[in-house]
Amino acid sequence: MASQYDSVDIDQVLNTLGESRDEADTEFIIRAYEFAREAHEGQSRLTGAPYISHPLAVANILAGLGMDDATICAGLLHDVVEDCEVALGEVEGAFGATVARIVDGVTKITRIDFRSKKRAQAGNLRKMILAMAEDIRVIVVKLADRLHNMETLQPFRPEQQRSIADETLYIFAPLAHRLGMQRIKWELEDTAFRFLQPEEYRDLIRKVNKTRKQRVHEVEEVIGVLRQRLRQEGIEAEIQGRPKHLYSIYTKMLKQQIDFDRIHDLNALRVIVNNVRDCYSALGVVQNLWMPLAGMFTDYIAKPKPNRYQSLHTKVLGPRGEPIEVQIRTWDMHREAEYGIAAHWQYKEGKPGDSDFERKVSWLRQLHDMEADIEDDGEFLESLRLDLFKDEVFVFTPASDVIDLPLGGTPVDFAYRVHSQVGDRCAGARVNGRLVPLSYELQNGDICEVLTSKNAKPRAGWLEFVRTSHAKGRIKSALRKAGFEENLSTGRARLERAAKSARLEMAEVNRSGVLERLSAAANYKTVEEYIAAVGYGDFSPESVVERVRDELDRDAQRTPPATAPLIVPKRWERTPAEGVTALGRGDVLFRLSRCCSPLPGDPIVGYITRGRGITVHRQSCPNMSYYREHEPTRVVEVQWDPQDGATYRARIEVDAFDRVGLLNDVTGIISSHKTNITRAEVSTASDRNAKLRIELDVQDAKRLQALMREVRQLSDVRNVRRVKA
Repeated sequence: MASQYDSVDIDQVLNTLGESRDEADTEFIIRAYEFAREAHEGQSRLTGAPYISHPLAVANILAGLGMDDATICAGLLHDVVEDCEVALGEVEGAFGATVARIVDGVTKITRIDFRSKKRAQAGNLRKMILAMAEDIRVIVVKLADRLHNMETLQPFRPEQQRSIADETLYIFAPLAHRLGMQRIKWELEDTAFRFLQPEEYRDLIRKVNKTRKQRVHEVEEVIGVLRQRLRQEGIEAEIQGRPKHLYSIYTKMLKQQIDFDRIHDLNALRVIVNNVRDCYSALGVVQNLWMPLAGMFTDYIAKPKPNRYQSLHTKVLGPRGEPIEVQIRTWDMHREAEYGIAAHWQYKEGKPGDSDFERKVSWLRQLHDMEADIEDDGEFLESLRLDLFKDEVFVFTPASDVIDLPLGGTPVDFAYRVHSQVGDRCAGARVNGRLVPLSYELQNGDICEVLTSKNAKPRAGWLEFVRTSHAKGRIKSALRKAGFEENLSTGRARLERAAKSARLEMAEVNRSGVLERLSAAANYKTVEEYIAAVGYGDFSPESVVERVRDELDRDAQRTPPATAPLIVPKRWERTPAEGVTALGRGDVLFRLSRCCSPLPGDPIVGYITRGRGITVHRQSCPNMSYYREHEPTRVVEVQWDPQDGATYRARIEVDAFDRVGLLNDVTGIISSHKTNITRAEVSTASDRNAKLRIELDVQDAKRLQALMREVRQLSDVRNVRRVKA
């Protein structure tokens, strides 16, 4: 498949640059091109093209973004240090310190192997963050480099294509999104999709093309009607049809579990006007022409996204009864949305005093600060993932500044986002004028005031509810400096709670010697030091319990089968705690398996563990297929015999369109069934798709199904399903 960037020459780069901005030092850029061409003389790409075609394509992408002269020169020179015998000092001598710094940063990132194992990958990500923090233009060049490489990936072996595409989707596309570079993000996602899911990609292309002619006709009809009405209202506007990108269609089908035929919002329009007042006037015109869909309006002008994206989004029923998404924005907002951080070089040259620019890279600065506070590479990787893939809420300071936080963010996260010292001295918080616990989950539009005290200090308990990586890093750093005995006590308490939740007895864990092995593997001299590390947050108690369980299972598997205590069938015995009977001894421990969470009414089967009683599974549980095949003598018949009034833990997941009162409606139905809610989590994606995860205490599967059927009938609820632990 030919790349859209094939056969680019230096004249085309300069023409593209001339269309993006008014002034450019063409002599400087041509000199960089000649230097690169000479350095790459005789080199070819796997496509067979001369190697210089790649730097030219990268420079052309950067020119299209309107980047400054130094960045375009760095795009032309970005491979000369890595692939040619050119010293960085030579680049600096010929083109200056700024170009050399960007080339050096790109070279460092190029040498990083993101496809290595998780822990090595995490360490490499740290290096990239450091390079980006020195000059943000480094990542802009790297994104352009990656985009052209993805466009010319065809000559690689299939496994290499998938590996590079996975890296692109996992790391570079989210970075482009956080920097507001939506055009680059979409192209990276679609090209990665092509190599990661080739059959699904081709099938989707076929389906989209099949309906394209009809959709183009419908969009042209809507544009004609809207253009005429806007003229009548005296609103000067450009109206564009906006095709939905393939990967976004694919992810929507997966999230909502629907077929392509059920996606009704492939038609989309973008209206670009001259000022903010015209945005709202145009919105009124659109909603007077066609019926707006309830709950499908979002004002990103009043509340911009963290990457500074601004637009009005509305969805209406078009003239043929099909939903049409309309985005309305000014030209400045349009440039910001398309080019993101690059727009600040295009129009303001990314000067330090540019407040919008500073806000856009503030998350990167915090990641850079966090890097010094988190020693564990795996934890750094998870923190970076949280910051790249988070859903947001917007909270105001008392001075009306807007602070963005991940969904579920707390006053402690807010305090650390304001300033690290404010977080360290946080003693309490007021939200909307009233005192709230520090674990309170902030909502959109809340006004949060942090109460500080000189005697206050970070507490280990904060780690159980904070959401931002910056807050976690600062808290853990402070706790490391606290007293050993305090951390040891806190670590023991946190481990005991986590073990109890996982149905593990700490006495059994202590007798097994597992903690000693885990301590040694983590390079701690004693178990106490290891537990203290849990206390100050180096390891989460859940991760330690998970490792303990894995070690216990491995120990059990090493036990010779002949010595494993099998139950001798005698008679049906009842275990009141779980309401299960089995042919066997009366002193056997029964546990309901967390992998499939069976309920009375579900067909069940038992598995005799090594030394830990019988686990009860649903017959359809995938784990039972393995046990039946490899250990059939340990599979035993069991049946339900629940006590009157006994309840069992169940978990459901509700997929719905987010609207006011949704959670209240769902919980109202649950309450009407006299069912207790033990835990509830709600997350809302940027497209207003909500996911409710709810833990319930129910009597049996039949009652749960009746409850789910009633929830499924609520308006805007797409699906309700029973899920695992």
